[in-house]
Amino acid sequence: MGVGTILLRRGIILIFVLIAILFLTAIIIGASGYDTIILKAIVQQQIQAYKQAIQRRLVNITEEEFTRMIEEYQATLEKSYGLDKPWYERVLPNVYRILTLNLGNATSEDVCQVGGLTWPCKVADVVMATLPRTIIMITVAELICAAIALPIGPWIAYRRGSIADRIVVGYAALFNAVPVWWLGLVFIYVFSYNLGIAPTNFRGIISAIKEGSLVEILRYAWLPIVVVVIAFLGGWLYYTRSMVLRVITEDFVMVARAKGLPERLVVRRHIVRVAAPPIVTYTVLALASSIGGFIITESVFDWPGMGTLYYTAIMVGDANTLIALIFITTVVYIAARFVLEILYVLLDPRVRL
Repeated sequence: MGVGTILLRRGIILIFVLIAILFLTAIIIGASGYDTIILKAIVQQQIQAYKQAIQRRLVNITEEEFTRMIEEYQATLEKSYGLDKPWYERVLPNVYRILTLNLGNATSEDVCQVGGLTWPCKVADVVMATLPRTIIMITVAELICAAIALPIGPWIAYRRGSIADRIVVGYAALFNAVPVWWLGLVFIYVFSYNLGIAPTNFRGIISAIKEGSLVEILRYAWLPIVVVVIAFLGGWLYYTRSMVLRVITEDFVMVARAKGLPERLVVRRHIVRVAAPPIVTYTVLALASSIGGFIITESVFDWPGMGTLYYTAIMVGDANTLIALIFITTVVYIAARFVLEILYVLLDPRVRL
């Protein structure tokens, strides 16, 4: 079987996975009654606000007229939210619509506010407004971790038991136990409130990105990026060190050295080739998963990213936005997996055979 055939089969399988995930998500949201409960609660809140507005403005209104107005308003709300239809007619069509790249409209004003948009708004517009903020905060931090760990991790592996190795292991153990959001609180307290060299309100990133000012973006983004890098760098270093260290101790490496091969040749042909696939897998999947955002960490920094958008969509029961977000993150994951399949062919000769 040729490499092209293998990649085609993997691509077809991944597409089926995407469709299955979307249908399962829609069924869970609809059949469980989750979105119905949330939407009914939202309708009741709006009806209460409408009742109070009528009572303030129309003092002499009769009870019959008041009841009629409330019933008409409730029917309008239920129709606009799709509560007049069964869950499968309300939710399942979203899957087909999203697969045709029509993400639809957000059904909640709160979702639009996360994107800095006015309601009504399109889900695609909210995502396009929110995604760059997550990329600036988290994906950039992951890239910095990768740029530091990929060259230093193997270097540490060759010095197992040294002071540098012990520092890396201790650093990884320490920050693996420290929550990112807690570290963010500490840094905000020190650098924002005590030293005054960072903003106390990071929501200004919305206007900074709209203006396209690199200086303003860096002013708001440097502290969250530093926090994420400090929290994750230990894990990156430890993983790359462990992968290279595992290969260094393999028998085939010892045999290559016993044959008298130069160390540079041993590293290139016997160590890098074997250690590269798992390290590349870790790197690509970490970068792909970063676009999902961090709900708690973003709330600590009041950073309106993808994590905040996920949380808001869940809390208000916005099925359109939820399915669209799962579609986007799944597509990114599937694309990352397909890129990995191609990289495996390039890095691992056994795959080509």
